Amino acid sequence: MRRFLSNNRDELIARCKFKVAQRPYRAASEEHLVQGVSMFLDQLIRTLVVETDGDYDASVKISGSSVGDSLALSEIGVSATAHGKALLNLGYTVDQVVHDYGDVCQAITDLAFERDAPFTVDQFRTLNRCLDNAIADAVAEFSFQRDAQTSVHQIAGEKQRLGFLVHELRNALGTATLAFRALELGNMTVKGATGAVLSRSLEALNLLIGGALVEVHGEKPHERQTFSLASFIADSAIAGRFSADSLGRIFEVCEVDPLLAINANRELLHAALANLLQNAFKFTHANTAVTLNAHAFGEFVLIDVEDHCGGLPADGVQDMFVPFKHSGHANAGLGLGLSIARQSIEADLGTLSVRDVPGSGCVFTISLPRYSLA
Repeated sequence: MRRFLSNNRDELIARCKFKVAQRPYRAASEEHLVQGVSMFLDQLIRTLVVETDGDYDASVKISGSSVGDSLALSEIGVSATAHGKALLNLGYTVDQVVHDYGDVCQAITDLAFERDAPFTVDQFRTLNRCLDNAIADAVAEFSFQRDAQTSVHQIAGEKQRLGFLVHELRNALGTATLAFRALELGNMTVKGATGAVLSRSLEALNLLIGGALVEVHGEKPHERQTFSLASFIADSAIAGRFSADSLGRIFEVCEVDPLLAINANRELLHAALANLLQNAFKFTHANTAVTLNAHAFGEFVLIDVEDHCGGLPADGVQDMFVPFKHSGHANAGLGLGLSIARQSIEADLGTLSVRDVPGSGCVFTISLPRYSLA
């Protein structure tokens, strides 16, 4: 077998390349494939040589034992481990890892049958042992690396969900605090508009905590209702003025057609609009206005938040809604508000987009299906 492998090395490699070429979704380069097959053939040949000399210890070091009880990886194990990791990085599945070594085995046995090569039983056992150990080590490394990647993705997802929750809790608590201070300073009754803002903020905190508890139990309710656009904008404007006043910003709200309505989860949409307003108040230049305008456009209702931040940097629009990605501004926060807003709006079958006005600012637009009040 040793002479057969040495003499037919190029033919075996060519047959493996042909088999791989017939299999879809393979992105490995020809160089990668040739190196892998060539290395395995070299290790198999060396194993056969030392076994012919009766040196079993050297054989185990090259290709591993027949029962896989060695504490250290063999040479075949090391190269197979690297092969398994490489295939995972190329996006392959575990069955494709096994197929690679199966191709080598089939190429050897087919060519041996065609050439009527006289292999002994012990030589076939050595071939099978090398293949078995190579497959085991490649699959083990593939699985380990895959599980590690999955764990990293899960941790990132959990971090993002936790960040979203903390961000929304902070927003609701901040609005409630501002409303409470206004009540204290103005010695006002809680039955007025300011008291209503405080009440809604506390309700938002309750819903956020309740929603987190519901998610722990594996449920995700999402209730939508049809309500007045003018009423919704008025409520959002009251809460927005507290934030604008606390930051010393000018806040302008345009009149809304009283017959227009939208169908959405009111609390989620309110939180989304609050994120857009807070973002605008934070970045608009001093002595410039943030404008809130809602109007009909064909079959849609558009809610625009316009600021005067000076415009976006190059590629700023593309990165605007990416979680945890924000500008270098000292008050930029976690970089979650716009991402949360987009997710909430899309859950209500709407869209959130941003338009850059170079040298002036940004216009964030919520688009939702248009409804009318009866």
